[in-house]
Amino acid sequence: MFGIRFIKVEPTKYLIQYRKGEVVREGAGLSFFYYAPTTTLVVVPVGSVDVPFIFTEVTADFQEITIQGQVAFRVADAKKTAQMLDFSMNPQGTRYSSDDPTKLSQRVVNVVKVLTQRDLRALPLRDALKAASEMAARISKGLTESTDLAALGIELLGVSILAIKPTPETARALEAETREKILRESDEAIYARRNAAVEQERSIKENELSTEIAVEVKKRQIRETQMEAEKAVQEKQHELQASELTAQIEQEKKREELVALATENSKKESAAKAYSMEAVMKSLASVDSRTLQALASVGMQPDQLVALAFQGLAERADKIGELNISPELLRELMAKRK
Repeated sequence: MFGIRFIKVEPTKYLIQYRKGEVVREGAGLSFFYYAPTTTLVVVPVGSVDVPFIFTEVTADFQEITIQGQVAFRVADAKKTAQMLDFSMNPQGTRYSSDDPTKLSQRVVNVVKVLTQRDLRALPLRDALKAASEMAARISKGLTESTDLAALGIELLGVSILAIKPTPETARALEAETREKILRESDEAIYARRNAAVEQERSIKENELSTEIAVEVKKRQIRETQMEAEKAVQEKQHELQASELTAQIEQEKKREELVALATENSKKESAAKAYSMEAVMKSLASVDSRTLQALASVGMQPDQLVALAFQGLAERADKIGELNISPELLRELMAKRK
């Protein structure tokens, strides 16, 4: 009513009020009443802005690739931005009076594109496909040092390269080449594995053969040791048998000598006894038999004397008429016999 209006902006917007070409008030998140016919309002967003970009470039080896990424920035100096671009509002304060605010992001993207072209023209295709992080760092450094962005009062927050892709035909060619390389590496790996398996098998067979040879050598050594031990035992047995035989021969010789000596002694003893008997017999030849019998009865027992008496009676039986023997005598003789 009567041109008096009210405006209120968010804390992420910087508001500048001009009256008669002079700045009346400025700041972020302001709210106030103003007289529309004599007031110009400038609203500059100062919050962070994320702007995606995608464009096609050519590498050093003339291969076309697509760059996809995102740049984040904010307006650090709203006055500079307002001086370079028109951020003024319509009298009602509802919308911008020009399309300059939409050009701010495009200007930033254009700087990014220039820096990207400069990097890609120095890189071949294969290196460019692998240089996303390095390229993002170089673009970020270039934006920070850019005088155009400094003049606009823009502060860079970050640059991200999300994807670097070749054309479908180039991608298929690279995939085929990589696939062939992978297959070749797979074949080489299979060959190496088979070769290693053959080498391992050969090593195993050599080890088995070496083990068998070692076992046979050990068995032969054991057999030789056993044969030597048996030979030594046999030689020892032969020596023992020879010594036993020698001892037996010596014993037999000694026995023969002893037997001969015993025989000789027996002969001498017999000759001595015969000579003694002969001398006794010669001395007794002239002695009466009765005298000899009386001498023989010296030292006899009573029963022996009785027997000798009966023998004498028997010799003279033709001269004896009748002989009486008492039962007591026979009883005593029979009791002694028992």
